[in-house]
Amino acid sequence: MDALDLSRAIHSRQISCREVMVAYLDHISRLNPRVNAIVSLQDPDSLLKQAGERDAQLARGNSLGWMHGFPHAVKDLAATKGIRTTCGSPLLDTVPEHDEIFVERLKKNGVILIGKTNTPEFGLGSQTYNTIFGATRNAYDQSKCAGGSSGGAAVSLALRMLPVADGSDMMGSLRNPAAFNNVFGFRTSFGRVPAGPSFEVFAHQLSVNGPMARSAADAAMLLSVMAGPDARDPLSIEQDPSLFSRPLDCDFKGTRLAWLGDLGGYLPTQNGVKERCLESFKAFEAIGCTVQQALPDFSPARLWHTWLVFRHWLVGAGLAAFYSDPATRPRLKPEAQWEIEGSLNLTAADVCDAFLARTAWYQSICRLFDTFDFLLLPSAQVFPFDVDTYWPREINGVKMDTYHRWMEVVIPATLSGCPAISVPVGFSKSGLPMGMQIIGKNHADFSVLQIAHAYEQAAPWVRDHLPPLLG
Repeated sequence: MDALDLSRAIHSRQISCREVMVAYLDHISRLNPRVNAIVSLQDPDSLLKQAGERDAQLARGNSLGWMHGFPHAVKDLAATKGIRTTCGSPLLDTVPEHDEIFVERLKKNGVILIGKTNTPEFGLGSQTYNTIFGATRNAYDQSKCAGGSSGGAAVSLALRMLPVADGSDMMGSLRNPAAFNNVFGFRTSFGRVPAGPSFEVFAHQLSVNGPMARSAADAAMLLSVMAGPDARDPLSIEQDPSLFSRPLDCDFKGTRLAWLGDLGGYLPTQNGVKERCLESFKAFEAIGCTVQQALPDFSPARLWHTWLVFRHWLVGAGLAAFYSDPATRPRLKPEAQWEIEGSLNLTAADVCDAFLARTAWYQSICRLFDTFDFLLLPSAQVFPFDVDTYWPREINGVKMDTYHRWMEVVIPATLSGCPAISVPVGFSKSGLPMGMQIIGKNHADFSVLQIAHAYEQAAPWVRDHLPPLLG
């Protein structure tokens, strides 16, 4: 069942929370060993006891929310009280004494935490592997990678091991794995889902938390739980999150979409990626949209340099203590060490220039939105690649000079701060999924979900192609 159908079945007492938990745990036991998506799975007896408590609450007429009785696994970057949290690194392997803000909200809404979803070390890189749990494999082809850093979440969704999933996104970490596994991944507007509690609440304005789901409607309902202001996050958006529980139906006749493609030939892209996106335009046209090719009036090379400065600055500051200690430095993967080393030569002027460039980029995006209602970009520049390959070294003969250069296509949305959802656009000739970003205006999260929902109704490839493991 989709998450909304599951919720209705639980609340109408067609099925019990215990039956749901038994079914999910059985399904996970059969499929998860093939893909390694869910980690730190909790004791089944304890989970079944919690499910029985949820049934008793419903018998008394007490529902905690639409997710009452849902099995749920939180991405292993987010703190979960009493449940092992590793961030994919032995250096951060611990059992927290508190929950992340959005995890608090999930629990209050009735979910039962069954474990965590796998993520790369510190969430760095769009390939989900680490030295603690190993690699997560693609839902459609277990010889391929799952994407990342919310790779465990995306695979769990695609294989129906979770009703919905949470994830986070700095450089496409909700969008890339969604594309690689034929599901929806929504990078929300900055502040839509409050971050923390944290020791720093102002500087980290690149990463956001958001929902992943098998439908836009499920994603919206999950966001209705995750979103909303919190005093612990002074930059959280002051808007009633119940907005996202409203019907998504909307008339998009006359809506104007800008196709940014490969940014005028700037982005090397594997053959077939753009073609899948172009074919998806038929679904947009079917709901009344027009699609026109366009380019922002901003240098993509300058945008990439801006990204490197911010990435070095924020990642370097967060991991500097591990790098400085000779005992822990060797335990950092090379890509993490590279980010830290890149931060060592940054000056305050460099960071200030990056902020100015980011502002200029946002203004450029706003000018595009003067003409267009939404912007379209591929969600990745390559199809899922070999699970034992850490990152693609070249695309169409063009060498990738960093471990994340092959995901450059996602930074336009990240640096703008605008909401962006990855929607499925079909499959390669070898059956590998791909997705496309729909980017909306700042804080227009609901509108982005609405057009994703309308697109979904007109795009049969979203639901007609199940992973082979599901038979």
